[in-house]
Amino acid sequence: MSGSAHLEIDTADVWPEEIDEDEGIVTNWFAREGSRVEDGETLCEIQIEKVSVDVPAPAAGTVHEIVCDEDDVFERGDILALFEGD
Repeated sequence: MSGSAHLEIDTADVWPEEIDEDEGIVTNWFAREGSRVEDGETLCEIQIEKVSVDVPAPAAGTVHEIVCDEDDVFERGDILALFEGD
């Protein structure tokens, strides 16, 4: 697959600026490993304090590996998934 981009889905990219907490939890995965998604499609939902945040796909492509499963606790800057863009 020449020209494909390997991307990390990083929690820091979607962290709400107004939240001081540095820990969150994955509440729901909508995409599965190997799933094809479109740019901006919601991959998963995370919760930080009492705020739910949708995590969008950074581009059209495929979810290569889910690093943080549902109910996993993570810290700001942790990787949620590995993604392969078209």
